[in-house]
Amino acid sequence: MDTPDSRHSDTDAIATGRAGDVRFAPIEVTMPAAPHLPDTDFDASLTRDSYSATAAAEVLDRAFHAQLARLTSGISPAALTTAFLDWAIHLSLTPGKQSELYQKAFRKFVRFNRYLAREALLRDGKHTCIEPLQQDHRFSAPGWQQWPFNAIHQSFLLQQQWWHNATCGVRGVDPRHARVVEFTTRQLLDTLSPSNFLFTNPEILETTRQQMGLNLVRGAMNFMEDISQSAGGKRPKHEITHIVGRDVATTPGQVVYRNDLIELIHYTPKMPKVHSEPILIVPAWIMKYYVLDLSPHNSLVAYLLEQGFDVFMISWRNPGPEYRDFGFDDYRRLGPMKALDIVGEITGSKKVHAAGYCLGGTLLSVTAAAMARDGDHRLQSITLLAAQTDFSSPGELGLFIDESQLSFLEDMMWEQGFLDASQMAGAFELLRSNDLVWSRMVREYLLGQHDQRNDLMSWNADATRMPYRMHTEYLRKLFLDNDLAEGRFRVGNSAVSISDIRAPLFVVATSRDHVSPWQSVYRIHLMADTSVTFLLAKGGHNGGIISEPGHPRRSFQIADRGADDNFIEADSWASTVPHQEGSWWIAWAAWMAARSTSERLAGDTIDDGRTPPLPAPICEAPGTYVHEH
Repeated sequence: MDTPDSRHSDTDAIATGRAGDVRFAPIEVTMPAAPHLPDTDFDASLTRDSYSATAAAEVLDRAFHAQLARLTSGISPAALTTAFLDWAIHLSLTPGKQSELYQKAFRKFVRFNRYLAREALLRDGKHTCIEPLQQDHRFSAPGWQQWPFNAIHQSFLLQQQWWHNATCGVRGVDPRHARVVEFTTRQLLDTLSPSNFLFTNPEILETTRQQMGLNLVRGAMNFMEDISQSAGGKRPKHEITHIVGRDVATTPGQVVYRNDLIELIHYTPKMPKVHSEPILIVPAWIMKYYVLDLSPHNSLVAYLLEQGFDVFMISWRNPGPEYRDFGFDDYRRLGPMKALDIVGEITGSKKVHAAGYCLGGTLLSVTAAAMARDGDHRLQSITLLAAQTDFSSPGELGLFIDESQLSFLEDMMWEQGFLDASQMAGAFELLRSNDLVWSRMVREYLLGQHDQRNDLMSWNADATRMPYRMHTEYLRKLFLDNDLAEGRFRVGNSAVSISDIRAPLFVVATSRDHVSPWQSVYRIHLMADTSVTFLLAKGGHNGGIISEPGHPRRSFQIADRGADDNFIEADSWASTVPHQEGSWWIAWAAWMAARSTSERLAGDTIDDGRTPPLPAPICEAPGTYVHEH
């Protein structure tokens, strides 16, 4: 909330209705009048009874779904059942596919037995029956090549391959249901991987032998610690290795504005002169902002300051139940729109470079489209970092976004007023369960080790909540209905369109992004009528963005497309644009510098003669909202 010493205050009332309220039209019932009541009284009593009974039933259903969601980690049993029934029914009606699967099973059985016979004779561990996928490192240790662990893991991989064949390519199955079945089956098989169990994992057995079981004792202690911390709503102590304001988010600056949703940080310039147009960064509210201001050596903010830019950053509040009715438009108005006002007041600049990361980029694209529609031309350029604007192909994260799943998720959020950080983190971990779930559990609970956490891992554990109404609107209007790409997303009284934007776009995607697949990000070429500079960086959703100069094994591809140039499909673009070694930050800074008009002395404004003078900053960076848990 605003404080008396706030740099500015936002007194606009937030006109939001209760998103969770249920409205029902009266039900007209024609019945003979009761002898002891007038007709009007009897009809009125029926109407009241019908309304209350229906409302009570709705509340009961929602409460039941909310409790069930806690047991299923937010996954709708109805959605899963529907997908598996679709697959099973169509599989039962395809004798050709069944025959093919029988033949595959028999061939795998024969091949595996030949492999066992060879191993029984040679015992050299140099032959394999099946190779794991390139990204699968579960069985890469030398112990897995020794008897009987080679036979165990080879058998598992053969079964995994057969199930992949069984869940894919069944004619008639809804493509989305087929992907859900394949994904879910893969998750279930990963749970049963021999690498997850003590007696079938040679690494764990050897460690247990060497340490005389002390690793299992430490693992049990780690497990109990995590359980107790989780029950108390706290982060495990071993995850808190980088302290905000001490180890990360240390770039000097001041909080210059605060309202109910944001603190606006103005960083202290590092150069005597800065580009006239400042940069406003809109991070995702799903996590804390400081992924873009990690340690001093890999802080994107610090790098921009060194290149002579005047940088502002939004720090989102971590909302509680009282913010349940804050919607997507509240985030737009109180976030980037209000921040643009304050940045203009402080710097005197009529133009601003705006950059948005992940959900913050999606919000920025909606904001920019609304500004263009309304004749607001304050954006000098727009940068979108791993941000989707077309959600027709959102990757595996969109597999469970349908009406059944959303209704189930909404009921869980409706009861508690927000989507909890742990519930949200679980969904992302499923996308890479081998790396983020099972391998971590093996290390911590069976090997008795704690990961040596870096700054990015510590940030990743510092998740936030999302208000019920905002998250519902985001999932329905963008993920489910794809309203922004199809011209139905409304801001105010009319829809907005990315095609209205005239400011140049710099769009960054990452090659191994499980959250915003690069092919999905690339689809902005189909929506934008302005110049687009598209850059594909090596790495994942977070690691590919944190790509400071000097980072090993970093590369990128970059190409410009003019407003009048022809469209090139994503795969053709990736196969023809040359790779460049190094950090993409350098290319981005040069791109913005080329679109800046002039320079000014750091700390000065373009117009110093304003009245009254600006009030003093509220507090030092990183502010207070970033510390909310």
